[in-house]
Amino acid sequence: MKFENSHFSKTTNYYKLEMSFGNFFLCEKFIISELNAGIHFDWPKIEEVVTDILNFYDKKDKLGYISNRINSYSVDPQIWAKVEKYNNNNFVVGGTIVYYNDMMYMNASLEKRFSKVNLHPCQSLDEAIEWILSLEALK
Repeated sequence: MKFENSHFSKTTNYYKLEMSFGNFFLCEKFIISELNAGIHFDWPKIEEVVTDILNFYDKKDKLGYISNRINSYSVDPQIWAKVEKYNNNNFVVGGTIVYYNDMMYMNASLEKRFSKVNLHPCQSLDEAIEWILSLEALK
């Protein structure tokens, strides 16, 4: 389910960051990514998004990250090591990957191994948002 079609989008204030490769929804306590089908989410794209995100939030904010995998795309799981350099003040305290089929679940499980933050696979956007909001660091 796309974030904009969910009940959370009706009850949550957010800013929609539209990029050529997907959309990012910047909410008070979490960010949701919905990438376009067929893209390769590589370092230049990640760097572009991270720059915009860091300009949007206060450096003291703590956030959760939700990768809402409504489309099939590729990402190098080892890229998470590079992303960690932007998270040196624990800006992102946890993340979820919403998967919609078995292959996505396998990819999420692989990515979890490369992430230093708590990364939790979820079967729905509702489950992902509820899990993120339950993180002690966001309360």
